Amino acid sequence: MQFTVTDAPEKERFEARDETGALAGLVTYQLTGAIIAYTHTEVGPEFEGRGVGSTLARAVLDDARARGRTVVPICPFISEWLGKHPEYDSIVARSTRKVK
Repeated sequence: MQFTVTDAPEKERFEARDETGALAGLVTYQLTGAIIAYTHTEVGPEFEGRGVGSTLARAVLDDARARGRTVVPICPFISEWLGKHPEYDSIVARSTRKVK
């Protein structure tokens, strides 16, 4: 199953939707200048175990990199995901890397 991730700035979140347009998951954020803090990741129960969380994590981090933003991973899921993907280390705020 493919998921499309889009930014919904009016809601301060990224949304993952399936082929039918159903909301599969989301990542909320707070944007301050060039700093983006990812605060919460949520996946709908019917979509768990299908890679929605990882798809969201990669999409939001690729977006931050493309926009030259510094990431503050407040959300435990995003923080844990980053621990497995060192290719994003250069855009993560160092002092908050291990926030739990």
